[in-house]
Amino acid sequence: MKLETMAASSVSLPNQCLSLVSNPTLKHPSSRTSFGLLPRSSHSQLFGLKLSVSTTSGTTHSNLGFAICRPTICAKVSKGDTPPDFKLKNQDGRDVSLSSFKGKPLVLYFYPADESPGCTKEACAFRDSYDAFKRAGAQVVGISVDNPASHKSFAKKYRLPFVLLSDDNNQVRKKWGVPSDLFGALPGRQTYVMDKKGVVQLIYNNQFQPEKHIDETLKLLTTL
Repeated sequence: MKLETMAASSVSLPNQCLSLVSNPTLKHPSSRTSFGLLPRSSHSQLFGLKLSVSTTSGTTHSNLGFAICRPTICAKVSKGDTPPDFKLKNQDGRDVSLSSFKGKPLVLYFYPADESPGCTKEACAFRDSYDAFKRAGAQVVGISVDNPASHKSFAKKYRLPFVLLSDDNNQVRKKWGVPSDLFGALPGRQTYVMDKKGVVQLIYNNQFQPEKHIDETLKLLTTL
């Protein structure tokens, strides 16, 4: 089978990720490939996820020596759009709809997983700047695939004063078109800022510098 090889310039990974993808343990081409350097549980130490890719026909092999699948990214919510409404459970198990936040600016951030280092850092940064968001009249909401019980534990442990929503099966993430990272293996870290009417005024994506989401959103909120 002839394999397509990606040029070195087309693969760009932060240094902290290279240890995860170097010297992987590859199985039979028709099987599912998991990276042996990660824990067997569903949570890795870096991002709270287990990295795995399907090695099927049409799979691209990078010059780093591991098989990848090309992700399909479609930005379904753009600046100037009014996102589709949804109803999700919060950390207390109560239904919360997007429309219930209209009337005030809303900072809605998608993150990969509770308790992972990057997501904990981001959540605590939002917590530490929460008074600044309140002064701007904005509400803060976090969304991940974790269930309400996980959110409640996460919020209690780190004293998070804002709402966390459980996006079961990543339905809202997919509907909004939030892009993935690391060749589709890692759910994206993306923040949306909406004005009082629910119109998106900013979309900010930065997986590996979670604290910057706070800086960028506060800059915009001062102009709304």
